[in-house]
Amino acid sequence: MGDKKINCIDCYKDFIFTESDQQFFEEKGYSEPIRCKDCRSKKKAQPKTRGFR
Repeated sequence: MGDKKINCIDCYKDFIFTESDQQFFEEKGYSEPIRCKDCRSKKKAQPKTRGFR
């Protein structure tokens, strides 16, 4: 497998998706991350909106 370098879709910085993280994501059935850890944390902290106006 090996570590992967991924470009975050929010901040455009490269981050490393380590081999152990890849194994964890695979075991849980998660897809590969598209955001770095900082941006994922920021997104989770945002209030959920339902799209109603």
